[in-house]
Order: sequence, then structure tokens, then C-alpha cells
Amino acid sequence: MLNKRIMHQLIESPGEIVTGPCAQPEVIICAPTRELVIQIFEVAKKYAYSSILKVCMHYGGASSAHFNRQLERGCHILVATMGRLKDILDKGRISLSSVRFVVLDEADRMLDMGFLGDIQTVMQHSSMPDVSQRHTFMFSATFPETIQKLARQFMRDYLFIAVGIVGGASKEVVQTILEVPKTQKKKKLIELLREKDEDGVIVFVGTIRNADFIACYLSDTEIPTTSIHGSRLQCQREQAIHDFKTKRMKVLVATSVASRGLDIPGIRHVINYDMPKDIDEYVHRIGRTGRVGNKGRATSFYDPEQDRDLVPDLTRILSESDQEVPEFLKSGGGGGSWGSGGGAGFGARDIRHDPNAAPVFTAAEPEESWD
Repeated sequence: MLNKRIMHQLIESPGEIVTGPCAQPEVIICAPTRELVIQIFEVAKKYAYSSILKVCMHYGGASSAHFNRQLERGCHILVATMGRLKDILDKGRISLSSVRFVVLDEADRMLDMGFLGDIQTVMQHSSMPDVSQRHTFMFSATFPETIQKLARQFMRDYLFIAVGIVGGASKEVVQTILEVPKTQKKKKLIELLREKDEDGVIVFVGTIRNADFIACYLSDTEIPTTSIHGSRLQCQREQAIHDFKTKRMKVLVATSVASRGLDIPGIRHVINYDMPKDIDEYVHRIGRTGRVGNKGRATSFYDPEQDRDLVPDLTRILSESDQEVPEFLKSGGGGGSWGSGGGAGFGARDIRHDPNAAPVFTAAEPEESWD
């Protein structure tokens, strides 16, 4: 809907297209991952079809020369990863002087990946129009104080809109938590996949090494499987997603960094082979299924030796979405409290009424690069 509104305004009053070595886009859309950039670009291209609007994208891991040639032909809408946007801005490939709309998608993920400095550099760039001269949109599945503090820096008198339970899980997803020690995970995974011979299964793991290992292990057991993570080449990631979308591969093994960038219709089952480090990541992972009114399944392997800190938050998520809370979680406990990862405990509260809250910006060290 937002894309349509922006497109409508651009078509109603388009700016003069600027060609040459320094493009002047009117819309900047930033996303945390290459895959999400590509998906947004494809949607924007559909909306711009048969119009005068030119849509470009820019991300790392692919030929800069190709993207730069597209920019030189003129650009109304630029979709880019934050790291690459800062790079082409520093090199004078674009000017922000004509920007009318700025969209920051998955803002919390960009902070998690350590892009706070780049966001500030871009938003405070000398060529960026004043906040009163542009429209700024910030989207996030969770709104911890760090995100709201960021909004206060770059937006004036902004509207805070929370849809549903911010940081909560969809009731369309049936969540099952199984207590599975580390040594039993492979066996249990095979049982689950053979129990229902279905395609459209995403298996989330904690490390790159485990992603490749599990993908090979499943393939050796005659379960067509591919993997996606930050160490694979861009062409390899695109091929993996294509094979999964076309059902050539039934299972996609992915690291956490892929959970925000994937928008694949028809995902039936999400399996958390390794539990995430915080509850926000859990919500994002299982949010890959149960979309557009469809039912979905999410099965998580809970290892009491590794995942005890998630117990309070996980119990709260299950209760809020009317899911069964297993007895081992009810009698669990351990470290962590609701909201420790920026979840629903405060993610739906507008902090502007609490001006004394400390502006703490911390970025988790990423396990892999995804720009």
C-alpha cells in the first residue's frame, strides 16, 4: 500500500529525471539484506510498469558497474542496502538533494547488523533535505527504545502506529516446542521431515558451518535440500531461493540473517533446529509461515543446556498467541525477562512520554555479513 501511495504521488508530480554520473533519486528505500532489496525492487518495478518512473537497486556482492550504469540513465526510486547506499553517496554516484521520501525497512535488523553509523551518516548528509521537506517512513516488527530514539533523530512529530501485537507471534502459526538435546537434533529433524513428506520447509540453524552440514546431511538421506547464508556468493543464494521456490528443493536450510530477507509464498513449516539468541528473532523466523491468512507450522528444538534464557519470553509468546505451553517450559525458568531482546513487553509503547529514557544504541556483533 505504501509503495502504491508513493508511486501515485511521483506520477502525479514527477521531478525532472537527471542523467549522468550523479543520480538524484526522489525516493530512497533501505533494507538490511540483498534478498529483501531485490524483492522490494521487483514490487516497485511492477507498480512503475508503463509509467515514466525509473526504479534502480544497489547492493553488495554484485557488479557495481552494472548498478552504476543503471543510475546514470536516471533514477526516481532507489532501493539499496544501507552499506552500499553510503558507499555510492561517498563516491558521488548519487545526490540526496531531490529526495522526497525515505523508507527504512526492517530498521531494527539494520541496527542489529551494526549499521547505526551508516544510517546517521546518510540521514544527516549535507545533501539530504530537511526533515520538514521530506516524508520519512520507518518499518520494524519490533519497536524497542533504540528504534524509537532513532525515529526522534530523523522524524518530526511522527505518528507511531502499532498493528496487532508488536513483537508477538501470529495465531495462524501452530507453534510446537520440543525438548531435544543437541545430540538428538539430527535424528529428530529426519523424523519430522519424513513424518509429513512436504515441500516448503525452512530449517533455521545458528552457524554457517551448520547450515552447510545439515543441508548435505539431508541431501544424503534423499531429502532435496539447499542452503542460504552470508558466505555464499550472490548467484548461489539466488539459485538456492529459485530452487526452493520452484520446489526443486523441498527444504531450505538458513542462518538467522536470512530470516528477515525471505519473502517466499507457500512456506508450510518452519523448523528452529537451533533456537535463536533472542525472542525477537524467534518471532521473525516463525513469521515466514502462516501468511496472508494461511495456516502454518513452526517446530522448535529446545535444548535445556543452551536455550534456558529464552524460557520466560518464549512462554509469554506462546501464551499470548493461544498456544500450548509444554510442561518443561512451565517448570523451567533461568535468565532473561520479557522484553530483554526488544520484544512485546515495551515494543508497542510510544516512548516520547518518557524523555528521560537513556538513548543506548547497541549492535549485536553479526555472525556473518549480508550487505
